[in-house]
Amino acid sequence: MHELPQQLVNGLLLGSMYGLIAIGYTMVYGIVQLINFAHGEIFMVGGFGALTVWLWLPAGTTMWAAIPLMIIGAVIVSTTIAIGAERFAYRPLRGAPRLAPLITAIGLSLALQQAIWAWYPHAKSSRTFPEIPGDSIHIGSVTIQPGDLFLVVAAPICMFALGWFVMKTRVGRGMQATAQDPDTAKLMGVNTDRVIVVAFALGAAFAGIAAIAYGFRYGEVNFRMGFLWGLKAFTAAVLGGIGNIYGAMIGGLVLGVAEAMATAYMNDIPGMDKLGGQSWADVWAFVLLIVVLLVRPQGLLGERVADRA
Repeated sequence: MHELPQQLVNGLLLGSMYGLIAIGYTMVYGIVQLINFAHGEIFMVGGFGALTVWLWLPAGTTMWAAIPLMIIGAVIVSTTIAIGAERFAYRPLRGAPRLAPLITAIGLSLALQQAIWAWYPHAKSSRTFPEIPGDSIHIGSVTIQPGDLFLVVAAPICMFALGWFVMKTRVGRGMQATAQDPDTAKLMGVNTDRVIVVAFALGAAFAGIAAIAYGFRYGEVNFRMGFLWGLKAFTAAVLGGIGNIYGAMIGGLVLGVAEAMATAYMNDIPGMDKLGGQSWADVWAFVLLIVVLLVRPQGLLGERVADRA
């Protein structure tokens, strides 16, 4: 039990990354009813965008000066890819059967993976990500590594900023209106095309920030990382209630804590000693999803029409 606070913190940190990525899934689905399975690769290219900025910086640049530039690089790369995908891959299929954009998203996901694999130097193996300097922070029995400090600061700021944007700005209210009834919103003067582009861009920006947090936490980025993390983020979005931006973050936190608890304690349960450890963490994440959907198919928070951005 003395390890419980540390495992809870580990789960919350992991879940925060899931939640930041899941926001992109839930915003796009809430507005255009599209499951953008290429979103995991948008997360991945954001990590390589941040790494590229770091490699281009002059020798001797401090990490604290580099982090804002890396954020800009990650956000620019992720949002550019996302906006391009919306304009040239998804918009022409907006009136098509749902299977067409779904297959397009899967194809785009594979194309982005292969593009990074082919064009980025040494992307075939993991690329080392820079480290945040400093000592670990100890709060009672909880230890926070320097690589997690970025996530501790970025995740709450992103969530509060998104909540303010959706509820208080004109574009945010347009997103809510478009999510509720796109045809009526268009008749009321809402530029639905612009709203959809903003949803893609915001989701991609949060994915880019999550990619930097991933790099700092694990010390590397690779061209395959978007697949599994995108799949888990989609799981978090469904777990919290697909289409609900607050549900995406709650679902991510629940999923992260469940993974951390299963990894740490499953071996201690009689008869379950072979089902614990890191290798089973992914399995238990999807077991949790199945259980929640059997009991509450709409997710933990369900779909709130007013917040369907």
